[in-house]
Amino acid sequence: MDQSDASQGQAASELISSRIAELADWRGETLARMRRLIKDAAPDVVEEWKWRGTPVWSYDGIICTGETYKKVVKLTFARGASLDDPARLFNSSLEGNVRRAIDIHEGEEVDEADFKALVGQAVALNSSRKSRPSRAAKPGAAAGDGKRPTAGRNGTSVTAGPKLLAGGNPQIAKADGDAPVQAYIAAMPGWKRETGSRLDALIVRTVPEVRKAVKWNSPFYGVEGQGWFLNFHCFTRYVKVAFFRGSSLQPPPPGESKDKDVRYLDIHEGDQLNEDLVASWIRQASELPGWVP
Repeated sequence: MDQSDASQGQAASELISSRIAELADWRGETLARMRRLIKDAAPDVVEEWKWRGTPVWSYDGIICTGETYKKVVKLTFARGASLDDPARLFNSSLEGNVRRAIDIHEGEEVDEADFKALVGQAVALNSSRKSRPSRAAKPGAAAGDGKRPTAGRNGTSVTAGPKLLAGGNPQIAKADGDAPVQAYIAAMPGWKRETGSRLDALIVRTVPEVRKAVKWNSPFYGVEGQGWFLNFHCFTRYVKVAFFRGSSLQPPPPGESKDKDVRYLDIHEGDQLNEDLVASWIRQASELPGWVP
């Protein structure tokens, strides 16, 4: 089969695997690692093979491409200029208003959580663009149009991240999987983003097979077949963690609810999170029948 004819699906995946095997050096290992992270962040991603030999990962549009050169592996995000990049992973193609790229040299590694957050944002951006009618940008659009302009590294104005609702809570479309959760976390404002990342990492370490989704603009965590055991949500001065069977945990989380089963943990800026205690609550909660909407 001619490489240019294999556009997506199994044939494209096989061609990407073949490319990785043929490289047989650090470039192949790097491309394989980044491919795994993309799939972890977006389980429903579509693999494509375009432009006579370029691996492409798509979800409602192109997320990024994976190009290999003699001294660099380049991940080019199709709409990278519109993504929030607090970790400054983008280090190439910075001059334009659309694309951004990550150049990885031999011996370098990209932080997994930060990269997966970028992929999650890209998925959310593609999905949001597909779900609304296309329209040309209006010069001087009002600040209340749901987009947050930020300054790019070259001084240009770019649109970044989802709309923030009351209390600074990110507006993320309902979806299952890790990608929308990472998009939510990436959009959490200020100190709350680090809190969200710590909570997500702690939950995954404690319950490796955890099921994730975003519902009602909140990340939800559950166990397949048992329902949801936890979610969290941004408020103005704190992040609220809800344990849906919290009253059955020992000791119960401190915050009371009108629902006798639910208990809360409110995390404020500067709070020292007792990870051992929170991990114990997560483990206990995951072993109980969860909440089913």
